[in-house]
Amino acid sequence: MRDIPTKNEQSQSSNSSNLSLNYVPAKNVNIDGTDYLESQAPIGTFGGTLVNSTIGEGPKTFNPFNCKDNTSSIMAGTMYDGLLTINPVTGEPIPKLAKSFSISPDGKVYTINLRKGVKWSDGKEITADDVFFSWNNIIFAGYGDTSTRDSLYINGQLPAIKKVDKYTVKFVLPQPYAPFLRMLSAAIAPMHVFEPAVQKGKKYFDSFLSTNAKPQDFVTSGAFKLKEYVPAQRVVFERNPNYYEINAKGQRLPYLDKLVYLIVGDLNNQVLKFEAKELDIIPLQGAKVARYKSLEPHSDFKLYNLGPDTGTMYLSFNLNNRKNDKNKYYVEPIKQKWFSDLNFRKAVDYAIDRKNMVLNIANGVGEPLFTPESLNSIYLNKNLKPYDKNVEKSKELLKQSGFYTDKKGRLFDKNGNRVEFNLYTNAGNTEREAIGVMIKQDLEDLGMKVNFKPIEFNSLVNKLVSTFDWDMVIMGLTGSPLEPNGGKNVWLSDGRLHMFNMRTPEEGKAGILPWEKELDDMINKGALVTKFEDRKKYYDKYQEIIYNQKPMIYIYSPVLIVAVRKKLKNIYPTSLGGVIHNIEEIWTH
Repeated sequence: MRDIPTKNEQSQSSNSSNLSLNYVPAKNVNIDGTDYLESQAPIGTFGGTLVNSTIGEGPKTFNPFNCKDNTSSIMAGTMYDGLLTINPVTGEPIPKLAKSFSISPDGKVYTINLRKGVKWSDGKEITADDVFFSWNNIIFAGYGDTSTRDSLYINGQLPAIKKVDKYTVKFVLPQPYAPFLRMLSAAIAPMHVFEPAVQKGKKYFDSFLSTNAKPQDFVTSGAFKLKEYVPAQRVVFERNPNYYEINAKGQRLPYLDKLVYLIVGDLNNQVLKFEAKELDIIPLQGAKVARYKSLEPHSDFKLYNLGPDTGTMYLSFNLNNRKNDKNKYYVEPIKQKWFSDLNFRKAVDYAIDRKNMVLNIANGVGEPLFTPESLNSIYLNKNLKPYDKNVEKSKELLKQSGFYTDKKGRLFDKNGNRVEFNLYTNAGNTEREAIGVMIKQDLEDLGMKVNFKPIEFNSLVNKLVSTFDWDMVIMGLTGSPLEPNGGKNVWLSDGRLHMFNMRTPEEGKAGILPWEKELDDMINKGALVTKFEDRKKYYDKYQEIIYNQKPMIYIYSPVLIVAVRKKLKNIYPTSLGGVIHNIEEIWTH
């Protein structure tokens, strides 16, 4: 297979040490006027399939600008590249669709130089028109999910984008904004495909490239494009023949013919499918690690320790005290009083046995977590000290707010109302379900009545961000150990993921609490300074606010252990990139 003239004929060894520190990102090469990325990984063999999996019901959309869940983001991210990506070892932003970039001395102007001659999967060239359209007409215009746009307001202003020439664009910011560079990883759309959808309006755009779309409707820039989607069963991607990364022989990547995601429903089914050899990769819950370690020496898989999970797991209260458009409270007024009482929230926090959860659910493979930053975050506030379960302290805090127990040990508030509420999580995530069972028991030891209700993921998300009709929830958030601003939509009082006190767009900052205002200030100011030391002061403070006010109670951080079939080559797992960050370079025999 040879479809591009070679730059040099020097072959590379096919032996890989499988150590992430040996991974070298692709470099720029120009061949006959086209700016390719050239893989620095050992040359592999073309063909074959990699089978991965996803928990839950599958993607909700394939539109990269309308993803509100992690599964949809993964699927869309497989097909659509951004201007930049991150170095999976160092975390530094590096070029992707961009050939290079530069930042002006005053930190306000970002110049992006695109690769010349690279094409969409349908053969049309990728140009500055696509970049301008994606940012100006989709992201800045508020089409689809507005999280990226909302995170880019700088003192109420959005950056401006200018097309300089066919291969150059400039972003002009109202003032220096540290997170901006990383946000240039947002997907770029083919203008000739997306423009008609944008012209039909936002309502139409929300259903554009949904899970009902035909595979032939997709025009992509990533290593793969959609081949087949069978609801609740699988998503199948096929190689993009026009992908712009090549190997040292000048052959277009990816090596794999297909990338398949099986929709496995729950974690137990995922394990069964891996052990039946239907999956090539599986992240292991702590309880499974010891068994897999004993099997590894005589198996066809290898275990990789990726370190602490970059996401966070938490228990949250619904602090919303407002009414919906039917003049009905989202949260019952009696419960509002409990949840808004800091002593109540602290009592719940001290009642939770994190160490026991790590031991019994994560099988010791993890650490208790007390802040919204993951344990491997460079911004982790290490001055916020951990603490153990303390039932007596919980009882004293409740007593201070007038709560009492009757002879049967049942907890009542000072007005004689029995303390009873619903606790939700997403069904099928056996780890969160196990956490829910333990939290239910811990809180019932205080006399609370907890109705634990695992429900389907889409229904849960609808409660959290649309109807607001929930009491307490166990959930998780993905995150970056390199950039706290990625959580801006969670922490800002008018953010679209400010779940613990969610406001509709019409409500804006209605009923903002004093500590929410302080949280707004810390998040906004942390983005407007550029030196790490200066930024860390603000991000230390935001963690301190959450630590003290406890709208979200963090539970534990599991260590991510992944089993990977030995037949897969060019595997370089990293804590930042995961296992298949270099999917275009991975091959199988």
